[in-house]
Amino acid sequence: MPALPFALVAIVCYLAAGLLQSLSLARRVAERPRWVRSAGTIALLCHGVIVGMTLLGPRGLHMGLTQSATLIGWVVVALLLLFSLFKPVLNAGVCVFPVAAITIVAAIGMPSTMTESGISPGLYFHILSSVAAFSFFAIAAVQAVLLAFQHHALKQRQTLGIVQVLPPLTRMEQLLFELIWCGMLLLTVAIVSGFVFVDNLFAQHLAHKTILSMLAWLIFAALLAGHHYLGWRGPRAVRWTLAGVGVLVLAFFGTKFVLEYIFHYNA
Repeated sequence: MPALPFALVAIVCYLAAGLLQSLSLARRVAERPRWVRSAGTIALLCHGVIVGMTLLGPRGLHMGLTQSATLIGWVVVALLLLFSLFKPVLNAGVCVFPVAAITIVAAIGMPSTMTESGISPGLYFHILSSVAAFSFFAIAAVQAVLLAFQHHALKQRQTLGIVQVLPPLTRMEQLLFELIWCGMLLLTVAIVSGFVFVDNLFAQHLAHKTILSMLAWLIFAALLAGHHYLGWRGPRAVRWTLAGVGVLVLAFFGTKFVLEYIFHYNA
């Protein structure tokens, strides 16, 4: 089955959904959440086909840089669309949808040859929990950027445009910490399962990823503690969130980039 038709449909629908949500935020068109979800769902289904075709191989899973990115992109979109039914998080699609389209282009145009074979059920659980944790934090990062923009606009007494579309500031902050809590729980599970199910972190070149993931965990733990006990919010919460997500990006993608493109590790 050729992957290109599915990739084209997914990319077009992702870009359409992202553009529509962007125009809605800019107050250029009326809000159309159903249209955005419909386009996003079509893209998600086609994206799922791409994920299956690029990840599954005869010798095991292709968990290289681009395949991992498109898998995470798919999970992020799935979580965003699901939670948008209950929480006002669809605005994050402004960044999430285009980035998901980029991951498809990367997976199709620059497929990695890195293969993971002989994966145990426990290791599958570790991979899934890690991907889910990163996905929640990715949405939280976009939420933090929107919160920063909203906070700056209100500080400058600008109440028109995007500020009128976003939920109230307190609700935006509440959503941010809800996403961080979900990510923290899953990241904790991922770290613990990594120690339980991964036989040799150094032999499998996972030591740096584990150390960076634990550093990110400490950053988010400090943020949640500061929010609860010291009332941290606003720009400070944004900075800590983006710092933690930045460390996770290094953990997930930095190590893979070094292994694949610098040390040319393919197995």
